[in-house]
Amino acid sequence: MTMLDDPATSAMWPAAYPRGYAVVDVETTGLARDDRIVSAAVYRLDALGNVEDHWYTLVNPERDPGPVWIHGLTTDVLAGAPLFRDVEREFSERLADRVLVAHNAFFDWSMISREYARARATAPTRQRLCTIALAKELRLPLPNHKLATLAEHFGVAQQRAHHALDDARVLAEAFRPSLHAAARDGVRLPLLECRPLTEWSDSPAAPLIGHQPTYRPTTWRPSRRLPACPYPNPGRYESDKPLAQGMRVAFSGDTSVDRELLEDRAVEAGLHVATSVSRKTSLLVTNDPGSATSKTVKAAEYGTPVVDEAAFTHLLRDVAPAPGTAPAPAPAPRPGAMHAPVPAPSPADG
Repeated sequence: MTMLDDPATSAMWPAAYPRGYAVVDVETTGLARDDRIVSAAVYRLDALGNVEDHWYTLVNPERDPGPVWIHGLTTDVLAGAPLFRDVEREFSERLADRVLVAHNAFFDWSMISREYARARATAPTRQRLCTIALAKELRLPLPNHKLATLAEHFGVAQQRAHHALDDARVLAEAFRPSLHAAARDGVRLPLLECRPLTEWSDSPAAPLIGHQPTYRPTTWRPSRRLPACPYPNPGRYESDKPLAQGMRVAFSGDTSVDRELLEDRAVEAGLHVATSVSRKTSLLVTNDPGSATSKTVKAAEYGTPVVDEAAFTHLLRDVAPAPGTAPAPAPAPRPGAMHAPVPAPSPADG
């Protein structure tokens, strides 16, 4: 019998909420599309956010480990680690039929989906939830959206920042009260589809003349339905101010990050992704503003602000709440409400 089988709990718990979660953290060799995972951790949670078990592994990236000063994993440490294809089955067992939860889930999912594509496999998860997006939905009074800030808000102690297992533990502890607050207040969880990559090549495509080498040649992209933006459009982006939820953003041309993942990240931040440029468009994102695409031509005609992909990615780090939706004060804890601590990583966990 689970807690959801209890009539009292079942009566207050939203029926549409998922039945299980996989809280994930990965450390990587970098941020680009050809970077690799060097360690991964998963905390499996039940429908109410209670921990079921946890798992951690190092991963040999088959290349230099990247920012060792951040994750602490040297070439020597990773030399004897398994390849991703060797741990793919174990990883899949922990993701299967669960919602993937991560802090900046756009990044973790993009790295995970690429590793699965390299291994000629598909991750067995269909939805993801970003805890940054959830914190915004809950209007938590946070000065920024760092994991350490979210942890401090919920009184969770970090022990080893940028260690995948400890970061996953911290997030699992912070996610549980977030989930319960969402259920109590009737908040819709910001779930997004996990779209797997169907093909992969580690060899960069030949660049177009005038484009940076990391960009891929333009290909036809089928349209897809994105979730409706719940916020009104506050107007155009101004260069001396942050983006604000509800702004209409359009993309044009090639991007170093897969376009769909970039669009998903914009949606997670509370932006409206537009398929065309109009007088109401707040911002156009393009790496080639001089190209004669319909969107760049319209942007020039309407005076729409334009930024490149790198600038847009930076702006996404701190999107302002929609006007008129200032962060609400943190709810006072209910008498007797306690959260069971999540096991901390032991020295044997790496």
